[in-house]
Amino acid sequence: MILDYIGVKEINGSLIVLDGVQGASFEEIVDIRLDDGSMRQGRIVQMEGERIVVQVFEGARGISLDNTRTRLRGRPMELPLSPEILGRVFSGAGKPIDGLGPIFPEQRRNVNGTPINPVSRVYPRNYINTGISTIDTLMTLIRGQKLPIFSGSGMSHNELAVQIARQAKITDEGGENNFCIVFAAMGVSNDVAEYFRRSFDESGVLQKVVMFLNLSNDPIIERILTPKCALTAAEYLAFERDMHVLVIMTDMTSYAEALREFSSSKGEIPGRKGFPGYLYSDLASLYERAGMVRGKKGSVTQIPILTMPNDDVTHPVPDLTGYITEGQIVLDRGLDSSGVYPPVSVLPSLSRLMKDGIGKGSTREDHSALQNQLFAAYAKVMDARSLASVIGEEELSPVDKQYMEFGKLFESQFVSQGPNENRSIEESLNLGWKLLATLPRAELDRVDDEILDKYYAPYAEKAPQQAGEAG
Repeated sequence: MILDYIGVKEINGSLIVLDGVQGASFEEIVDIRLDDGSMRQGRIVQMEGERIVVQVFEGARGISLDNTRTRLRGRPMELPLSPEILGRVFSGAGKPIDGLGPIFPEQRRNVNGTPINPVSRVYPRNYINTGISTIDTLMTLIRGQKLPIFSGSGMSHNELAVQIARQAKITDEGGENNFCIVFAAMGVSNDVAEYFRRSFDESGVLQKVVMFLNLSNDPIIERILTPKCALTAAEYLAFERDMHVLVIMTDMTSYAEALREFSSSKGEIPGRKGFPGYLYSDLASLYERAGMVRGKKGSVTQIPILTMPNDDVTHPVPDLTGYITEGQIVLDRGLDSSGVYPPVSVLPSLSRLMKDGIGKGSTREDHSALQNQLFAAYAKVMDARSLASVIGEEELSPVDKQYMEFGKLFESQFVSQGPNENRSIEESLNLGWKLLATLPRAELDRVDDEILDKYYAPYAEKAPQQAGEAG
């Protein structure tokens, strides 16, 4: 039996309250018919006995307290899915906005997802090549991993997101045919949304990208649904169509702020900086949808991008994200201001899973040793710069001066690369050895002699000429 509930008890922002509702379920979708005959959708977000609170996706403006008709659908919000979602552009709520018509689904999935049984998880071991030297060499992205990018307002994280989406690939034989991108943008302006769409189209990768765009003037409710819809599409492509899916979500701070606004409108007790106390579990419910499942060929890898207000890494969103994810890529405002792109701050960045996805048989036998040595050398560069700021560069020891020179070369040649420059893993590793060759062999204490003889020695012979050319 289908029942229509006539009238609304309360209206508060995008929330409406109904009394006397029987048989309702949490997260259930409802249809709302207004006086003028138009339809809106909402979902049940709170229940107290027979009183329910409904979150209206399109907002509550124009809803009448007396004549509004509300009908329960008996199911949660579901996303229509089929292989034809590749190359399509959707709103944050999963509705097509590219003018190509609706999706004819082969199945529908609950956007809230289902947790992956930890026993069924497969440990990630294969890497994804992004074509960006700092990421591939120093904080390698592993298939099935969640590796966030911590950025700041006004920095070049959008350009980096587009470059990763354009260049990312897996190295398995035939892997190009079953690799795709799910791109979710939350709270972005119209020009940024158009930049994403145009960049993918012009570079020819749009046919392997599924885009979900939530604009800054769209309802905040839709912003909360955007990552859920994106991850639902990713899970379908990975676990039903055997594809390897890279999910890029920007900006998770906009998502968290929408969640804060929604929580406030429900009258919930705020936590740190006004965010709801369940922010950690809410973010975890999204991030933990990455991974690989035993018996399934596909995988879901996540790169969430978030902007840190005032570049504060202790802000609740980056702070909690760091607890849940397996490392982070931190962008540095100083490098960004000096024109270095991508402005990856090497020392605070890491990938906790890379040790099992690099080395002989995956990347190259020298990868781990080179990574350790580059980190150690760049840390000494920072020490030398701190010392130089006190006593002056002229008073530094000869070795410290060599580290200062190495730091300049490292930032200008290794960290910095063009937005369209796609480096193979071999090119990045060789460039790392070329730069280490400007340092004395005695300083390379993180590498075995065997590897030094094979990779360092050939460049060390040419190091004086290379340093001169770079200068």
